[in-house]
Amino acid sequence: MRHGWPIAVGGAFTLLPAETGFGQGTTARRMLISAARAATLKLANQRAAAMPEAPVLIRAAEPFGLPDARAVADPALDLLHPMKGPFAAEPLDHTAAARAAMELARLAGVLPAFLVDPAPAAAAQAVQPEDLACWQDSARLAIATRAPLPVAAAEDAEIVAFRSADDLREHVALIIGRQDGDRAPLVRLHSECLTGDILGSLKCDCGPQLDAALAAMAGEAAAGGWGVLLYLRQEGRGIGLINKLRAYRLQDQGFDTVDANNRLGFPVEARDFPVAARMLELLGVRAIRLMTNNPAKVAALEAEGVTVAERVPHRLPPNPHNARYLATKRDRTGHLLG
Repeated sequence: MRHGWPIAVGGAFTLLPAETGFGQGTTARRMLISAARAATLKLANQRAAAMPEAPVLIRAAEPFGLPDARAVADPALDLLHPMKGPFAAEPLDHTAAARAAMELARLAGVLPAFLVDPAPAAAAQAVQPEDLACWQDSARLAIATRAPLPVAAAEDAEIVAFRSADDLREHVALIIGRQDGDRAPLVRLHSECLTGDILGSLKCDCGPQLDAALAAMAGEAAAGGWGVLLYLRQEGRGIGLINKLRAYRLQDQGFDTVDANNRLGFPVEARDFPVAARMLELLGVRAIRLMTNNPAKVAALEAEGVTVAERVPHRLPPNPHNARYLATKRDRTGHLLG
């Protein structure tokens, strides 16, 4: 999908990614879009033809070409292409296949929108909805290697790399201090944030949270305890770097981070917490003291069998660029920020 190849999902239909698809003169009578994008396009009143929160099939008076499809798919282009439609929502007979396609788009980091059964036809990669469940099975994750890694916060750290046979993302854990099976470690789940962790972005609090977590774990180690940082390759809360930057662009148009994600067609929370639980299991960690302001993260880990003995607040002061972002997390996603 990243290369723009079509996929045939569950024998239901052939789908060409609207964002990356190619082909001279390629058109389709229908598109498959997310429920959130359908609502933005004022199709909510036609949702009787679709299942609630399911992807939506739409049809226009004329076939969709790829330029048309991209304008429909990308909300960042709405100001450039304000006149769309009219569209009609059609019944969706293959909901499981459509949901699988939306999830594949998220994993590929492309917009969740497709031309349906495009012409001219091209060879498509066959995919079954159950293939996705197999790929997402966290039991396939294993420790690939580990090595000492002195870091600025702690010279006695060890890095552990994890890999799955079917997933190109390689997650890592940084263990600070001496592992003690009788003592619950201080743990931070930190999702990759290139802009915050590496470039020092002020639009979020990711970089300062990472630094503060490592410093706190070093303090634990100095007092005889230990800590584990799980660095998860889940950029943009699971929607990928490109889509996160698209959300930034929408935020500059006035939308908050929740509405920006929804307008792109993605959930607010798309991170993979089972993989974090599996990493802890492979490290032999059963109970943790979790550094987080997000009660939902506690619940997600406990649902995967991890004992969260304590939630340790991880609040940092806002700056003028991320104050609204933090307020949105407090007011709309339940973060405990005081």
